[in-house]
Amino acid sequence: MEYRQLGTSGLMVPALSFGAGTFGGSGPLFGAWGDTDTKEARRLVDISLDAGITLFDTADVYSAGASETVLGEAVKGRRDRVLLSTKAGLPMGDGPDDAGTSGARLVRATEDALRRLGTDRIDLFQLHAFDAATPVEEVLAALDRLVRDGKIRHVGVSNFAGWQLMKSLSAADRHGYPRYVAHQVYYSLIGRDYEWELMPLGHDQGVGALVWSPLGWGRLTGKVRRDRPLPPGSRLHQTADYGPPVEDGYLYDVVDALVEMAEETGRTVPQVALNWLLQRPTVSSVIIGARNEEQLRQNIGAIGWSLTAEQVARLDAASHRPAPYPYFPYERQEGFARLNPPLT
Repeated sequence: MEYRQLGTSGLMVPALSFGAGTFGGSGPLFGAWGDTDTKEARRLVDISLDAGITLFDTADVYSAGASETVLGEAVKGRRDRVLLSTKAGLPMGDGPDDAGTSGARLVRATEDALRRLGTDRIDLFQLHAFDAATPVEEVLAALDRLVRDGKIRHVGVSNFAGWQLMKSLSAADRHGYPRYVAHQVYYSLIGRDYEWELMPLGHDQGVGALVWSPLGWGRLTGKVRRDRPLPPGSRLHQTADYGPPVEDGYLYDVVDALVEMAEETGRTVPQVALNWLLQRPTVSSVIIGARNEEQLRQNIGAIGWSLTAEQVARLDAASHRPAPYPYFPYERQEGFARLNPPLT
């Protein structure tokens, strides 16, 4: 396993990490992802640790806390061998204090997560969404207290816009609060919006990307193909509307390129898609999920080898979409491009 620095922090994370959204799955979304019980979760953790995967990511909203509980049970007795990452901020109920990232709620969410995970510290605590109703200074002050108390080691965010992240980082610098070192983002061969603004921001500010849904919400498994019906067992039957949208024509063009590359390399379609992500700038770790041992072992096969520069370029071309404003001049016009060379 390759280990990478998370942003500009001192935390080293594996290039592949494990997403525990399937643990204890219930409800229309998380139940469709999977319903891994404690026994099976321990087995998946065993396999992950044997492969060098030490970072396990979850969130309080995953199955109303059940994911955190099952993950805590699965790592019991080996806490010092793992890094635990969780998120808070999305609604956990219908009450006025059941959502958001106010100072009081962050303290309560942290205490709840510690209890469910069965630990005294969280290695990476992330805000699951930007809370426009709470001043960023209040959010950062609460996180600062939790870090000083030793309950949280590092802080990050998820699904922030560029201005939201930059505003928060500026406030942290101004007041001496902990800086966000991670941004958990959606990024895949069929979802490259991260590259336009958030990737350059992460590069400039030292914020590492933790990639969620690297297989495009289950669309890049090799089972979704042109001129074929959706497989009966696909979770997309129940969850497609929850995930990132993608046009069918574009999806099939990318899948065709992945199938060609898989045949060329002797790898699977998911392994090729994951390996492409592992070579992207600012990516600290790609979060893989698995409903069973077979899926996990296949995803682990994305590490330990690399697509060639020519193969990466072909996948880049197949998945390219026109840049939105104000970015398209920098992509299309030489004068703009000279001022802003691509990240490497």
